[in-house]
Amino acid sequence: MTAESPSVPRLIAVPRLARWRPTLDLAQLRPVLLPLATAASFLLAWQIAVVALHIPEVVLPSPIEIAVALWQVMPALLINALPTTLDTLVAFVVATLLGVGCAIVLTYSPLLRDILYPNLIAFQLVPKVALAPLFVVWLGIGSSSHIAFAAFVSFFPIVISAAVGFTSADASAMRLCRSLTATEWQCFTMVRFPYALPAIFSGMKIAMTMATIGVIIAEFISSKAGLGFYILNAGSRMETADVFAALFMLCAVGVALFGGVVLAGKAIRRRYR
Repeated sequence: MTAESPSVPRLIAVPRLARWRPTLDLAQLRPVLLPLATAASFLLAWQIAVVALHIPEVVLPSPIEIAVALWQVMPALLINALPTTLDTLVAFVVATLLGVGCAIVLTYSPLLRDILYPNLIAFQLVPKVALAPLFVVWLGIGSSSHIAFAAFVSFFPIVISAAVGFTSADASAMRLCRSLTATEWQCFTMVRFPYALPAIFSGMKIAMTMATIGVIIAEFISSKAGLGFYILNAGSRMETADVFAALFMLCAVGVALFGGVVLAGKAIRRRYR
C-alpha cells in the first residue's frame, strides 16, 4: 500500500448571501406621484401668484393662509363634518337599495321597463337643484329633507347602471342555468348579479359624489349644522380662508367616502372572482 499524501485543506466555496436591496418601481408609484406632483405645482403657482400680484386675502387667500385657517378652525370643521357625512351615508344607502331594487323590477318586468325606463332617462335630464326647495317645504328644516333630496339626486345613476348590468348578463350562462333546472333566484344570484357588479359599482361611485353634492345643496338652502352651513356663515362674514378650509374638509370627506365605495367594490368582486 502506498502511503497517503498528507491531507491538504481544500478551499470550500461558500456562496455569499445576496444582500437585499429594496427595489423602487416608479411605474407602481406613478398613479400616486403624478397627482401629488400636480397638486404641489398648482399650490406653488397659486402661492406665487397671490404674493406677486398682491391679491387681498378676502379675494383669494394663499395656500399658506388657508393652511393656517384650517388648523385654527379644525375643531369647528370636524363638528360640522359629522352631520354632513352621516346624511351623505344614509342618503347613499337609501339610493342604492331603492335603485338596485327598481332595476331588478325593470329587469324582470318588460312592461314596466317599457313604461318607466324612458321616463327615468328623461327625468335624469331635469335640473334637480331647482327641486331642492320643495323638499324643504315637504319635509321641513333638518336632516330628513337633506337625506331625501340627496337620495333623490343619487338614485338615478344607480338604477340606470344596475338595469344595464342586469340585462347584459351572459346569455349562454343563463341558458346553462335554466337547462340545469335552476330556479330564477339561483340564476339571479349566480349569473345576473355577479355579471352586473361592475355596472352597479360604477353607478354607486357616481351616486356617492351626487349624494355629497345633494347634501351640501340642501344645507345651503336650510340647515342648522354641516359643512354647507359653515361655508355660508363664513362667506357671509367675508372669511374667505375659512371657506377654503371648509372646502378642503369637504373634499377630504368626499374622497374618503368615494374610496370606501371603491374598496367595497374590489372586495365584493374578489368574492365573486
